[in-house]
Amino acid sequence: MRDHLRAGIAVYNEGRYHAAHDAWEEYWLDLDSGDDERFLHGLIQFTAVVHHASEENWSGAQGLAESAATYLDGLPDPYHGVALDEVQSFLEATAADPHHAATDPPTLTHEGEAADYDALDFDATAIAAKVLAAAGRYDEAVIADAVHRARSELAGDGDSQFVGMVFSFVRERDQRPVVYQRLRDHVELEQQKDDDVRGLFDGSG
Repeated sequence: MRDHLRAGIAVYNEGRYHAAHDAWEEYWLDLDSGDDERFLHGLIQFTAVVHHASEENWSGAQGLAESAATYLDGLPDPYHGVALDEVQSFLEATAADPHHAATDPPTLTHEGEAADYDALDFDATAIAAKVLAAAGRYDEAVIADAVHRARSELAGDGDSQFVGMVFSFVRERDQRPVVYQRLRDHVELEQQKDDDVRGLFDGSG
């Protein structure tokens, strides 16, 4: 869960409230009922509260604040390294007055750190890259291919060009479109090389 948690927290802390839940949802959907399921369900609804408030959807923010607070109620603080007391206080205040959510929402922390993109290791960065690709309407297949090739590099197969570009795609927010173009070009080049090699052996080359 740790990589999913940190990826979603970093996306949330960067102000991408709607996108943050995607880092948790895939993992959450595979969980049976229990504290971990309640925890992620509550966090997902918490980010939805903040998103609805940013859109001035006060009724949506209020209803979800009540529900999220219920899911998180009774969990120890911190839980899986995530500080929940401030989140719960925010949810309870928003449930009483949804306009409270219009104030600065709480920063999420993990293991005492307000995690941002620079704090993510590769596995968490790969999850964040997938989330940001979907949110930014980039070709998710390109990002998935780049992450796959980066993992091969980390395993010692080739240089580290894809590792660096995956990190840059996530961390260099202002340059993300340019980094994506570079990633796409490199992916297409490597795919062409793969096709050429296959062609040598299947008779099509």
